[in-house]
Amino acid sequence: MSNQTVIVGLGATGRAIASSLLQRADVEIVGAADHDPRVVGQDLGVLLGGVANGVVVVSDPAGLPAADLAIVATISDLRRVVDVLLPLLERSYNVLSICEELAYPWQSHPDLARRLDDAAKAQGVTVLGSGANPGVLMDTLPLLLTALTQRVESVRIRRRASMSRYGAILSKFGLGLTLREFATARSRGEVVGHYGFEQAIGALAAGLGWDLDTVEVAEVEPAVVTTSPRVGDHMCIEPGQIATVTHAARGVRKGEVVIDLEITFGFFEPADEVAAGDDYRIVGEEQVVDLRSSVGFDSFLSTVAAAVNASTAVVEARPGLLSMGDLPAGSVAAKGERRAAGASGGAAERAARSTKQAENPIQKEIRTS
Repeated sequence: MSNQTVIVGLGATGRAIASSLLQRADVEIVGAADHDPRVVGQDLGVLLGGVANGVVVVSDPAGLPAADLAIVATISDLRRVVDVLLPLLERSYNVLSICEELAYPWQSHPDLARRLDDAAKAQGVTVLGSGANPGVLMDTLPLLLTALTQRVESVRIRRRASMSRYGAILSKFGLGLTLREFATARSRGEVVGHYGFEQAIGALAAGLGWDLDTVEVAEVEPAVVTTSPRVGDHMCIEPGQIATVTHAARGVRKGEVVIDLEITFGFFEPADEVAAGDDYRIVGEEQVVDLRSSVGFDSFLSTVAAAVNASTAVVEARPGLLSMGDLPAGSVAAKGERRAAGASGGAAERAARSTKQAENPIQKEIRTS
């Protein structure tokens, strides 16, 4: 039996999620919505580069048919996306959203978290914030690694996230601006960097039983100004413009930094003075756990996979507002075996095959000392 699903938001990430779900034998997409007039009225299958499937994109989620699950791939700001989530819950959809601030909003947005939790429970459905980060890479994954030590003293994570596949969200990082434009846009609140640090730190601290003194989120800072064009799927960064930025946050407990997170986002070149790969260090009481991905976890592909793999788990989970850490690991594991016979993979999988991973396969090492 398949889960009937609707998609809200057909930007780059929403389209990749929809393409992947169309390959699944246990999922049937019955509706899609986006406010962009260029896609409204189009057949979803054709929009995604395939054959017509009879699903016509509407402009308002209120026009979507009843379904088991709504996947929301729109914006990062929970205060704005809640106006989309609540009506869906009230119509008895289970809801999965890649809104970063939904990943663990209990401390950062307690009032909104309670409203969402109450609305979901009233209808007997589930609402989940999923994605690569937060969702997996800076909260659920390091929490799982802490199972290798009996007491954690500190968590340190450094990531390098390629943004070359993304579209509309690039503006919040200030990529493609000059240094002067960046400073002006940041002062106006138009460049904010990464949404989700507070949620990742909150989920980590809650999982470890820590009461933090404070969560400190620094301002996003320029890291590399390019001297040559850098081309992504939806943007070209010209010489003299910012190609990479760095953003960091810390969780402080008893006056000490116990959670230390930093991400460099951008369109990267080999000559950049930016350390390649992703690094995790869990300092435990009896041992130190190090995990390293030598070329890094692909942010776009990981976000798509996390959402697609969790889609069935949301429908089957207990009612209320949940985080990825609330779900059994097996329920969010890869679901490629559920593809329909003959399916060759969707947009995210095709993108994966065309990346440098073919030349430089990701090597991951877990070390304890």
